[in-house]
Amino acid sequence: ARRLGNEYLFSTFAQQNAETLKRYNVKKVVTACPHCMHSLKNEYTQFGVDLEVKHHTEFISELITDGKIKPKTAINETITYHDSCYLGRYNDIYDAPRKTLDNIPGLNIVEMDKNRDKGMCCGAGGGRMFLEEHEGKRVNIERTEQALSTGATTIAAACPFCMTMMNDGVKAKERTDDVKVKDISEIVLESLK
Repeated sequence: ARRLGNEYLFSTFAQQNAETLKRYNVKKVVTACPHCMHSLKNEYTQFGVDLEVKHHTEFISELITDGKIKPKTAINETITYHDSCYLGRYNDIYDAPRKTLDNIPGLNIVEMDKNRDKGMCCGAGGGRMFLEEHEGKRVNIERTEQALSTGATTIAAACPFCMTMMNDGVKAKERTDDVKVKDISEIVLESLK
């Protein structure tokens, strides 16, 4: 709501959520959504909530580093990772997703030309997934083309909105038979079997 300019709606729900978090004395949150992470970590402080907030790629990376989970099954795929704007540029988290992927045997990881702080938005962070674009190329199509140009058979993401936008792009480019979009946690799970 805030990203689309509806500050009143955001404030109303954030205040209700803040009251619930305080009532249950919540101190730590792990989320798979970079947008939620950003709001809870950086914006809920204005509603009196101080939380330790981690993205699930940070948490998974810590579990691997601590030896609590051990990826062992080789996944012989070429993967490119799409940096979520709200994970990367807004919160400077670039290494945890890559470190997680680096620990999975068999992966051939290729970077897109535009990556890390130069990565291109998929469009969802600015609310484009809820809007129709009538001029030019849809931003998610542009980003999907960049991912496809790497030759990857899997596009890894760390955001449910990015996954939707990239999946839509893969469908639009008629590549669903040979290119998959997966959350990093799905790839880790496959390597634990």
